[in-house]
Amino acid sequence: MPTAVQTSDADRPIRIGLDVGGTKTDAVAVTDGDEIIGRIRRATDHGDAAVISGVVDSVRELQAEAGFDLREVRSVGVGIPGLVDAAHGRVLHAVNLGVESLDLAEAVRAKIDIPVAVDNDVNAAALGAAAIRGTAPRSSMAYLNLGTGVAAGIVMDGVLWRGARGTAGEVGHISVDPAGRMCSCGQRGCIETLCGGGALARAWGRPGALPVRDIFDAAEAGDTEALLLRADLARGAAAAVRVLVLSADVETVVIGGGLTALGERLGDGIRNALIADAAGSPFLRSLHLDERIELLPSGSPVAALGAALVGALTPEKETAVHG
Repeated sequence: MPTAVQTSDADRPIRIGLDVGGTKTDAVAVTDGDEIIGRIRRATDHGDAAVISGVVDSVRELQAEAGFDLREVRSVGVGIPGLVDAAHGRVLHAVNLGVESLDLAEAVRAKIDIPVAVDNDVNAAALGAAAIRGTAPRSSMAYLNLGTGVAAGIVMDGVLWRGARGTAGEVGHISVDPAGRMCSCGQRGCIETLCGGGALARAWGRPGALPVRDIFDAAEAGDTEALLLRADLARGAAAAVRVLVLSADVETVVIGGGLTALGERLGDGIRNALIADAAGSPFLRSLHLDERIELLPSGSPVAALGAALVGALTPEKETAVHG
C-alpha cells in the first residue's frame, strides 16, 4: 500500500486526487510512482459554489501541507458521488452535495490552471484499490463499496469498465427480493435495502452515531431484530459478490466503504453467507466465492488515490486504452 513519504526533489511530477464525499473531502498528492507525499481531510460544504471552492481550497491546503509548487502538479482528479459525465467533467444529480448540474472540471481549471478530470467516486475507488493491491495488468477485479449506499466499480485489464451507458457495477439496485423493503430507486428488495448503511439505519430506527455498529453489537447480545438485520447485511453483500462474479467474471471482489470499519465482523459474515448459499449448489461451490473477497483496511485512501489516477488519464489516453 502506498505510504506517506517526504521528498525534496526539485522536479517531481505530482498528481492530486480528491474524494469529495457528502460530509468530508479526502485529498492526496502522489508521485508518478504512486507514493503518497501528502494527505489532508476537510469538511465538505454543499452547493455548486461550495463544491468548486472546496476542491480548489483542498488543492492549496495540500500544497501547503506537503510543500510542493503548483507548477509541479500535472493533473487534478476528483471522485464525486452522483452521475458523472467523465468525458466532459460534468457532475449531475449529486443530491447529497446539493448539486444538480455542474461543469466541475471547467470551473476548477479556471481557478488553478491545471488539467482536471472528474469521475464517479466508486469508479475512482476501484482504480485506487487496484493500485493499492498491485492488481496485475491482465487481471480483473471489482471494488464493492458498502457505505450509505451500495455500488461497485469494475477494473478489467487495468482499465475501468463502464458499460454501454456508464451503469456497469450498479449492483445496489438489483432486486433480489420482490417482496422486500422499498428502495429509493422505486423497486423492492434491492441489494442496497439489505446491506446499505442508510437502509439498515432506517430499518433499525434507533438513535445512535453508528447504527450499523450498534446493530452488530446488539446482535452479539442476542437482540432478535439486530440478528435479522445483521443477517440481511451478510445476505445482501453476498448477493452483490455473486452478481459481480457471475456477470463480469472478476477474479477478486475487494470490499471497501464505511462499513469496513466493522472489520472481520463484516468479512466473516459475508464469507459465511457465501458458503451457506453454496451448500446446495455444486456450481456455486466450484466458484469458491468465499475465497475471492478481500476487505480493505478502514480509512484506506483508495478513492482519493484512484481520483489521482483518473486525473492522469486524459480523454485521449483513455480512448487509446479502450480502442
